[in-house]
Amino acid sequence: MNLVNMEKYKNSLFGNIKNKLSDWLELDAEETIPAQEIFRFLHSIKGTAGTLQLCGLMAITEQLLEGMDEDSEQVWNRTELRNFLFELIEHTYEYEHFDEVEIKAKPVRDSQAPLIQIIDDDISMLILLKDLLEDKGWMVITNADPVKATNQYFEMQPDCLILDIQLPAKDGFQILQEIHLHNEKYFIPKIMISIQNDKDSRIKAFKMGADDFIGKPIDIDEFIVKMERHIQRKKIFDQSVLIDELTQVYNRRFLEDTLPRYFNDYKRSGRHFSISIIDLDHFKRVNDQYGHSVGDFVLAEFARFMKSNIRNSDLICRYGGEEFIIIFPDTSNDEAKHKLTKLIKDFSAKKFNQNGHTFSVTFSAGVFTVDNEDVTPKKALEEADTSLYEAKRSGRGRVGSMQIAGNNKKSLNVSVIDDDFIIRTILTKALHSLQIPHFDLNIAVYEDGPSFLKSNRAKEDVGHFLILDGVMPIMDGIEVLQNVKQSSNAEFFTVLMLTGRKSTNAIANALKLGADDYVTKPFSIRELQARIERLLTKLI
Repeated sequence: MNLVNMEKYKNSLFGNIKNKLSDWLELDAEETIPAQEIFRFLHSIKGTAGTLQLCGLMAITEQLLEGMDEDSEQVWNRTELRNFLFELIEHTYEYEHFDEVEIKAKPVRDSQAPLIQIIDDDISMLILLKDLLEDKGWMVITNADPVKATNQYFEMQPDCLILDIQLPAKDGFQILQEIHLHNEKYFIPKIMISIQNDKDSRIKAFKMGADDFIGKPIDIDEFIVKMERHIQRKKIFDQSVLIDELTQVYNRRFLEDTLPRYFNDYKRSGRHFSISIIDLDHFKRVNDQYGHSVGDFVLAEFARFMKSNIRNSDLICRYGGEEFIIIFPDTSNDEAKHKLTKLIKDFSAKKFNQNGHTFSVTFSAGVFTVDNEDVTPKKALEEADTSLYEAKRSGRGRVGSMQIAGNNKKSLNVSVIDDDFIIRTILTKALHSLQIPHFDLNIAVYEDGPSFLKSNRAKEDVGHFLILDGVMPIMDGIEVLQNVKQSSNAEFFTVLMLTGRKSTNAIANALKLGADDYVTKPFSIRELQARIERLLTKLI
């Protein structure tokens, strides 16, 4: 048997497996499959896989068969079968989409991997750079629309920005100027790339805040080395700085180093203390309505106000974005709540003026008091965060305190539209394993666009994360995206497109129509899971 014939039979075997899995996993919920039928199916695969030297497939079926009894009278429902056969489903997907060598060689990113943003309207270049950087284990978000890209920069706060000069509507210099104006106190390496590689352009870029300039055509080896250097510089900077550049209060790193000391002091002295997580209410509206420079001003003013109205012994840190943490030593839960309630009242009376418009800002707070040796820093922050969420859900501009957290999570719609049942099955399992603070994921899957668009959940005015296959029968992903973005509730959607690796036009159309990110097929499930987790955490 020659190599070509072997491939033919391997493809045939996996085709048969996929067809059988499809028949079983798309049954109605009340229908069942006899265990003996499943046993025969797996036994047959094992024999053929061995003959075709598909060692991975044979090992999976052997393991599955060990958990079964050939003579069992048991019947399996769809959910039980999906969970039992998930490794076989995943292996079938990988055989269909991956070269075995490629799977082993590629790094797997986690949700904390350095985040790089690329802004370029040259989609081919954008795809190339994204692939190169993701091969290094970094996470990359891309955008060809300069206006949307600028907003995405402020929302996502990447660890490094790569920016082309020649862009439609707003060129790279204008974006750099806007970022520098609103965000000059943050250290985020900014790399300009351009075919316009003359001395004047390079000098202009550096004067406007660029940290590097790389001319096109890009020398890939040099580009990668430079990126490694910039990411390393960013990491060293983050580890060495303890004061938040904008608000001049301690940063998250300082808090992480300091917080355990309060717990050690409590164990030694028994003196309780309270932790409060604070979040400015509707802060995104301030940014959207008045601009990011006004938003930064409000944050700085808030920090100044708090520092001047708490005790010297109290500790305030910026936790991230518009979130702050205050530690109140020797303070009971009621005392902390009373103090924060007064601070909310006083700060909400403060007036901000912008272009003739006057507005005020409130904040919400969650409090947790440490009066038990078994409580860990992580648990205390989770409890305070849950109380904060409850305060916001109760109307904002108030203090929440729930020493024992209940199930007060908000529901977030997450929908998958893909005509491939294997991908639907794998994504469903991956989504169910995600833990997103404050949110229960309400997950649904659809095999085509029309069934989703006709559903009630497509019309709901609630946060909605949509994972959308680009190529589908009946209605392709671009058409579905167009419908979603033209709907009256478009603002609630965050869209992640799944595209073919070489579908440059599809990627360009998706970004142009408002997709927030894209992932090319084939994709690693763990990698996609990490990307979804990061997008959800940042965008909700």
